Amino acid sequence: MPRSYHVLLFFSLVLMLRCYGTSSSKLWSYCPNDANYTTNSTFQYNLNLLLASLSSSTAATGYSNDTEGQSSDQVHGLALCRGDVSSSVCQTCLDAAVQDIIQSCPSGMTSTTCYDDCLLRYSNRTFFSTADTSFMYAAWNSQNVSDQQQFQTTLGNLMDDLTDKASSSPKLFADGSAKVTSFDKLYGLMQCSRDLSADDCYRCLRDTVTFIPKYSSWKQGGKVYTQSCYLRFELYPYYYIYAVKAPPPVSPSSKTANDTVSNDASGGKSNIAVKTVLLAVIPVAAAPSFLLAIFMYCRRRKPAMPRRMQPHKRVFDNEDQQEIKSAESLLLDLEVMRSATDNFSDANKLGEGGFGPVYRGTLEDGVQIAVKRLSRTSVQGLVELKNEVVLLAKLQHRNLVRLLGCCLQEEEKLLVYEYLPNTSLDNVLFDPVRRVQLDWARRYKIIEGIGRGLIYLHEDSRLKIVHRDLKASNILLDGDMNPKISDFGLAKLFDVDETQRNTSRIAGTYGYMAPEYALRGRFSTNSDVYSYGVLILEILTGRKNSGYQGSGNSIDLLSYVWRHWNQGDALQAVDQSVVDQCQPQEVLRCMHIGLLCVQEDPAQRPSMASITLMLNSYSVGLPTPSAPAFVTLSITSSAKESKNDVSISEMDPR
Repeated sequence: MPRSYHVLLFFSLVLMLRCYGTSSSKLWSYCPNDANYTTNSTFQYNLNLLLASLSSSTAATGYSNDTEGQSSDQVHGLALCRGDVSSSVCQTCLDAAVQDIIQSCPSGMTSTTCYDDCLLRYSNRTFFSTADTSFMYAAWNSQNVSDQQQFQTTLGNLMDDLTDKASSSPKLFADGSAKVTSFDKLYGLMQCSRDLSADDCYRCLRDTVTFIPKYSSWKQGGKVYTQSCYLRFELYPYYYIYAVKAPPPVSPSSKTANDTVSNDASGGKSNIAVKTVLLAVIPVAAAPSFLLAIFMYCRRRKPAMPRRMQPHKRVFDNEDQQEIKSAESLLLDLEVMRSATDNFSDANKLGEGGFGPVYRGTLEDGVQIAVKRLSRTSVQGLVELKNEVVLLAKLQHRNLVRLLGCCLQEEEKLLVYEYLPNTSLDNVLFDPVRRVQLDWARRYKIIEGIGRGLIYLHEDSRLKIVHRDLKASNILLDGDMNPKISDFGLAKLFDVDETQRNTSRIAGTYGYMAPEYALRGRFSTNSDVYSYGVLILEILTGRKNSGYQGSGNSIDLLSYVWRHWNQGDALQAVDQSVVDQCQPQEVLRCMHIGLLCVQEDPAQRPSMASITLMLNSYSVGLPTPSAPAFVTLSITSSAKESKNDVSISEMDPR
């Protein structure tokens, strides 16, 4: 190896070690001054014991909480280190925090101090398992973004993704990145105190996200902290997996006009200004790892394919062969499928759809699967199967169901998916017993997740796809009630610049079909937006869009919601089981967005990108919705209705 390479490697490692060894910078202290203890009191003695205990017990796991003393002298505390730091960095940070918390809030019976790498908190009142957003600290990069709209969309999607990941991870921590342009990448990080539940963590992070547009003016980076959760985003990698840290904040005396700090609590003390700078050592420090990765990649042999994923010899014939060629690695062995489902026994049958029966199966390695078995007499089903395999083989998103493979042997035609234990949204939402599992936080999470899946299909994937059959039964729920869009048999691939297409064969589900599609055969991404709006209103009300009985009249869901919206009592239309759990402003905003989606004129419906901004930023104004399509404000009980649970494969438009 050339000597110059050794020299480069040596200095790169030195730079990396120096970055890791950088001391953690203090961000803020919170001293509400609502009560003080006296020197040499029992409370002070218990506080000293508590701080010593937290300092010594946290580094190993990154989190601990404890209580010392009894009665009025009792003190509760917790320590939390950032989820990406090492135990040594955690310990160094906590040692500094213990010293600082006494100096910053002398004699205070409640105090919190926060550094880049750790947070330390104590109080004479118990606060465990409660999300506290009463105090909020925010600091922003001094530089503005150049493309505000693109940055807003990317930031919103990244914050959504990290909120879901952090609230569902064991450490309540997540980091990640997303491309803003071909040259710029946005990096984000979120964390909650580990005494919170997943739902409380989710709500806490949602509150911090809504705080961003209030103060940031779309800066290139920022951080928002509460005492229970926090977030940060930058246009450079700042967390420890990259071994690069931003320099410490400047002192108050050197604060420039471009630096901005905001504090949302009147009793808090924050005198920190933040100015982020991208260090130039990134390419040098990353070079050895990059070269090593290339070397290992070149040496690695392709592993043997396990039997359950080995392609069988039979493939599509003639014109189908080229279309399925890219997905041939997904072809599965029939005997494996028979063994997994106990030869498609009724005991493993999950249900029946238009495609055919669906079975639960277990592979030899313990992986659970769901197997769709095409009815042998279905000709249309074979077309839909091919369509689904070709499309899903090219798509991958956390809010789309994952296709594991397909089988086309003998007379069998099977589609194999990941198994999702909570089945479909309709089975939970419209079941009077199971619907209690869907509190408001989960319903909102489902609305957001479906939206993320649709924006991926319409704009963010390398393909532009219109689903055409979005409905509650095609939204599957995993073990944590995360939604996944399924059933792409009717989906259509659009050219990038294509906005609309016509068809003489209409397929879909009554109640979810946009009027321009049901009546004239015109479909576009706006057709999916309409279906999404119907889903939002179903999730809010807990009712199917197939007719609601009340006061002697039968009225469809859209008319029912529209009537309450115009009467000014929109909350009366909301499922009463969640009204007491929700924030009225959040529910009404979702209803407003749902009504915008189901407007009769497709041009008036918002795009999925706009909807994402509406859901995540209260600073984005909402236009006044017009009357939904197919609304009839006075319908007699004898009037005929179209049920939304009737699917059609073909229909000639009148």
